[in-house]
Amino acid sequence: MSRPTSRTILIAAVAAGLAAGMTTAAASPGAAPPTTRQEAYAAAAEEFGVPESVLLGVSYLESRWDVNAGLPSTSAGYGPMHLTDIVAANTGGTHHDEGTEDPRGDTARPMLPPDPGEDDLSAPTLRTIDVAADLTGVDAAVLRTDPVQNIRGGAALLADHQRALGVDSAAPGDWYGAVARYSGASDTASARTFADEVFRTINEGVSRVTDDGQRVQLPPTAVNANTRQLSGLGLRQADTGEAECPADLGCEWIPAPYEEFGDGDYGNHDKANRPQSQKIDYIIIHDTEGSYQTTLNLVQDPTYVSWQYTLRSADGHIAQHVKHKDVAWHAGNWYVNAKSIGLEHEGFAANGAWYTEAMYRSSAKLVRYLAGRYGIPLDRQHILGHDNVPGTIPSTVRGMHWDPGPYWDWAHYFELLHAPFRSTGTSRTGLVTIKPDYATNMPAFTGCKTAGQPCEPHGSGTVVLRTAPSDDAPLLTDIALHPDGSPGTMHISDHSARGETGQTFALAERRGAWVAVWYLGQKGWLKASDAAWSVGFVATPKKGRDSVPVYGRAYPEAAAYPDGIPPQAVTPLQYTLPAGQKYAIGLVSPSEYYRAVTYDSANHTVVRGEMKYLQIQFGHRVAFVNVDDVDVRLSFM
Repeated sequence: MSRPTSRTILIAAVAAGLAAGMTTAAASPGAAPPTTRQEAYAAAAEEFGVPESVLLGVSYLESRWDVNAGLPSTSAGYGPMHLTDIVAANTGGTHHDEGTEDPRGDTARPMLPPDPGEDDLSAPTLRTIDVAADLTGVDAAVLRTDPVQNIRGGAALLADHQRALGVDSAAPGDWYGAVARYSGASDTASARTFADEVFRTINEGVSRVTDDGQRVQLPPTAVNANTRQLSGLGLRQADTGEAECPADLGCEWIPAPYEEFGDGDYGNHDKANRPQSQKIDYIIIHDTEGSYQTTLNLVQDPTYVSWQYTLRSADGHIAQHVKHKDVAWHAGNWYVNAKSIGLEHEGFAANGAWYTEAMYRSSAKLVRYLAGRYGIPLDRQHILGHDNVPGTIPSTVRGMHWDPGPYWDWAHYFELLHAPFRSTGTSRTGLVTIKPDYATNMPAFTGCKTAGQPCEPHGSGTVVLRTAPSDDAPLLTDIALHPDGSPGTMHISDHSARGETGQTFALAERRGAWVAVWYLGQKGWLKASDAAWSVGFVATPKKGRDSVPVYGRAYPEAAAYPDGIPPQAVTPLQYTLPAGQKYAIGLVSPSEYYRAVTYDSANHTVVRGEMKYLQIQFGHRVAFVNVDDVDVRLSFM
């Protein structure tokens, strides 16, 4: 029997046991197994002498108490306590293997060779399951797949940290040091950030139903955390240096090098003077597909690429590498790079399906700070995934990267941003915002580990779009990804026919329980229950035009370029926007080109034109249309 099939059977067996209120092993030798998840936390807390509120708080920060069907997180963590097992999780392969994207995305410069490097998998934070196995006597395979034993393993780790600190107390506040140690942080600021979030959760309380239907509650409990314990952990003081970050996140300054290395070449970013030189319009969400340490190694290579921030999974620690004013090479589209800030979130396992709560929370705090500082609206037109950034010209579209992928929980992320997706219209207002239930929406993706093989079922914020209102209808066609005109597929990286939570499309038709939206020049059908009604502005071709071109970058007209700066071609993508179709407008984009091809930033110039563009939600990725080619109207007109 093949390995994927065996894994499927194992996970199904675990899920079946949970549905029946059972587990695959007793909570401790000789004890009857807990019948609910809540009882599992209580039993593990009592067995290892950990305050139940502390155990629940730590688990919530790691996984929100979810089991994720036994799948690893993108950073090799398993189960409610996020016990890490890099050996089991790291099967090789990354989203970079399937793309030829040039991170700079600037056709005025030679293409950077893709070179993600070798992963550094030596960090102890990637192997906590081995310690938990020693402490509990439970095999690592069981700790990965059995939620009860996973919780026991996490409780044992917390108790072990408490013993190492020499603290003997049942008061939850006296476990602050053990909680900080559980984060895996090597610096004081990150350990404090994680522990503070845990104790904030304990004080505020939380209640939710997990992804496998278990009701878990952490009642609000007033706790005065003994933060003095932090100084006894022997952690280093991170160099906050020039980091631009909220004080309570304790961001570390690990600068990317700006170096010249011969033949007029240099790296790994460009000096600029934003926002004075250019407005910052976007925040781009990435998944590193490399371990945290590997990612730091890459961004410190002057011959490679760059981004503004890296976020670590286990504790949400943030390192900054490029100042906001400068342009990092990260999104594969020079226009977007010049007007964005890039956030890389740790994750390396190609089959990883989820992200830690600690990282979501740190990321959301950082994005709120950035959005407030630069006036960036908190919506899906300005907060883009890398997979939403368009290719620059027809030849680059197919090679664009697709992170953070369909398992990033945009709905939860925007709740943490304090900007949840809500209906703003009715069935008559003309716009549809994608909004499936993440936990129960499980598209049948393939190829997570082996081409053609089903991915393990997991919640997703992505819905697929079909050619007719039927579950059996073919998917839409993306002519850039499938030049032969064949339909899109369910392969994990094939976003030919996918809408993503928070994206807004223009309504094309309604039929029973289905709605159709305009998508890549076609009607794409989805269940009405996976969407919310919205209102806004749309773009449609001007009267008399059969179609209008669509662009991947908003570059100026040739006449705008001064002497000495070669005009960049205003090249349409392979798509067109046909007459009679409408597309939701995200923002008005000025025509700009940042000319930066020399090490000396004195030679860098922003070229601005008279042309204006509208950013539209054209497919899974955004696109641009010339204002002069379209009419703008309210979505219900």
